[in-house]
Amino acid sequence: MRRFASLRAVVGLVLVGLGLAGCVATPTPPPAEGDGPIVAFYGDSYTLGTGASEPSARWSSIVSAQRGWREFNPSVNGLGFVNNRQAVGDGDLPDQIIAQDPEIVFVTMGLNDNFSFDRAGDGILRAIRDDFTRLHDALPDARFIVVEPFWYTADRPESVETIIGWVREEADAIEADWIPDASRWLDGHYAGDPDSWMAADGLHPNDTGYAEMAERMDAALRALDPAL
Repeated sequence: MRRFASLRAVVGLVLVGLGLAGCVATPTPPPAEGDGPIVAFYGDSYTLGTGASEPSARWSSIVSAQRGWREFNPSVNGLGFVNNRQAVGDGDLPDQIIAQDPEIVFVTMGLNDNFSFDRAGDGILRAIRDDFTRLHDALPDARFIVVEPFWYTADRPESVETIIGWVREEADAIEADWIPDASRWLDGHYAGDPDSWMAADGLHPNDTGYAEMAERMDAALRALDPAL
């Protein structure tokens, strides 16, 4: 109970950094210019790049630039499979991604659903399954890369592992590639740690943090079969 109490104590701050900004409608960004394949990223603030000095410093843009990908990244602050979900279906992020007909789809969702876990429960699992099924059915030729949900503090409520397990289960169901251990990529470098990689808000990575995430993602993608 103490771990959950600690989590709830920072929920107000997290909603400012991860959630409320996502309530503001923003135009859908076009894919990056170039001749490479369109690669779509379905994620929250950790994929949007909140806390970075500029979009090019976020991990998704670093990885895309390294590979010559045309990045399509409509990620939203505070978004989860159920958290801060303003719409499901017409116009939501899966719908926007489907419209781009990408060759590769990254899913990096789940962090924010921990803040809805007490009220949503198994509804999170159903939402994961619905999103994955819709994306896979609409994009049968795309390669799906599902990333273990990121995390941002040394304190890890039980819901973190539960949601990781649900995401892994549904990734397996659509035969997606799985990137493990991403919830631990910032371990030892959280806000308050001597060697912090977090931005001034204490909630999101800074440029160093995103660069480190990109390095770990690059290694994980190279280790896939076939490699990316």
